[in-house]
Amino acid sequence: MSDTPADALLRKASDWWSTAVIDIRPGVIRPRGIPIQELIGSASFPQMIWLMLRGALPTPEQARLLEAALVAAVDHGPHAPSIAIARMAVTCGQGLNGAMASAINVLDDVHGGAGEQCLALYRRALALRPGRSVEAAVDEALDAQIAGHGRIVPGFGHRFHPVDPRAVRLLALIDEAQAAGTVAGEHARVARTIEAALQRRTGRALPMNIDGATAVVYGELGFEPPLARGLFILSRSVGILAHAWEESNQGRRIKGPMPPELPYTYTGPQG
Repeated sequence: MSDTPADALLRKASDWWSTAVIDIRPGVIRPRGIPIQELIGSASFPQMIWLMLRGALPTPEQARLLEAALVAAVDHGPHAPSIAIARMAVTCGQGLNGAMASAINVLDDVHGGAGEQCLALYRRALALRPGRSVEAAVDEALDAQIAGHGRIVPGFGHRFHPVDPRAVRLLALIDEAQAAGTVAGEHARVARTIEAALQRRTGRALPMNIDGATAVVYGELGFEPPLARGLFILSRSVGILAHAWEESNQGRRIKGPMPPELPYTYTGPQG
C-alpha cells in the first residue's frame, strides 16, 4: 500500500534533520543510542565529548589524554584577544552568553586556528611518509606549508613563552601513552622532527607550543583537523567564561582595550 501524501510529507519532515547523534522522544534521551541516565554519574565530560563526536565511548586512557589537552588550553590571560573581548563585552552591558559569543567569534584562523592548521601539517607529512624517511617527508610538507601560507608555521614558537610548559607536559603524557600502547606516536615523531627542522632552517629554537602539542594529542587520538579547532574552542570557553564572570563582578563600565589616560597614535592629517 502506497503512502498517502500526508504520510510522505511527514516522513520528509522527519528526515529533514536526520541524525545519528542523539535519539530524543518523550521520556527518552539517548546520546549516540545510550540512555542519558546510564551516562549521568558514570561518564566524564571528556568522555561525553568523545561519545558525541565519535559515536562510542573512549577507553579510560584515551579519555585521560583528551582531558589533558582540554585542561592545557583553558586560558592564557586577558592579553589574549578573545579573553579581552569577553571582558570588554561585559563592561558594555552584555550578559555572559553575549560575552562568550563575542569572544568565540574571534577564534578564527589567526587566533584559534593554529591547532587545526598544525594537525593538517602533521597529516600531510604522514601522507608523504611511506617509503621515505620522516625527515624527508617533513621537509617536503614544510616546503608546501611555507609556499602556501608564509613563513609562520602553526604550532611552533610562542610570542610569550621561550618554552611552552603546556607543550612539555602534553608531550610527556603522549610518550607515556605510547609506551603503554595507547597511541602509536607517529604524530609526536613528526612534530619533533618539524621542531628540529625549523631550528636547522632558521638557526634558532622554535619549540612546539600549545597548538602544536594539542595537535599531537588530537592526531594520536584520531580526531580530524577541523575538530582540533572545535576542541580548542570548547577548552578556551572555560577561560572565557571565568574572565567574563570575574569582570561582571567588578562593576566597571565601557572598559576599552587600554586605560583612557594612555593615548593612541594618530597618523592622519594635521589640522
